[in-house]
Amino acid sequence: MQDILNHLPQLAKDKHKENKNFFARLKKKPPKQLDYLMQELHEAEFQRTDCLECANCCKTTGPLFTDKDIERIAKHFRMKPSQFIAQFLRLDEENDYVLQSVPCTFLGADNYCSIYEVRPKACREFPHTDRKKFQQISNLTLKNVAICPAAYNIVEEMKKRLLQIK
Repeated sequence: MQDILNHLPQLAKDKHKENKNFFARLKKKPPKQLDYLMQELHEAEFQRTDCLECANCCKTTGPLFTDKDIERIAKHFRMKPSQFIAQFLRLDEENDYVLQSVPCTFLGADNYCSIYEVRPKACREFPHTDRKKFQQISNLTLKNVAICPAAYNIVEEMKKRLLQIK
């Protein structure tokens, strides 16, 4: 897995222009069955991929924390939301709450999340490859293929399948 993670940023960079062009075409004219295809590709990839072997998302990026996330996680720790924010979060350039630092504070050495049951929505949905109206999050996906081997594989398979259709 580490070998894949070492090469992933370069692979993503090599494919960036191709992916950007592909997503631009996808945005203009998304296939009717795109959501179904993405669900299928996502499920198939995560049959093969064990996030606990990787956890690169938790090691290299931090999620956005919504107000609901903050309330839920603070309650889990029996803290006030303001205490949770002060201890673990900061405001980023876009005025969103994010972790004070990465790797994630809640990631264990075994790649398990200590707040898995109450984790932020962004973590629960990562890498967002099974999201409805997938074509609307192409900029996010372009970033995620450099972080997540599963997202990279899903996008590569999606391109193969959709380019066969045309």
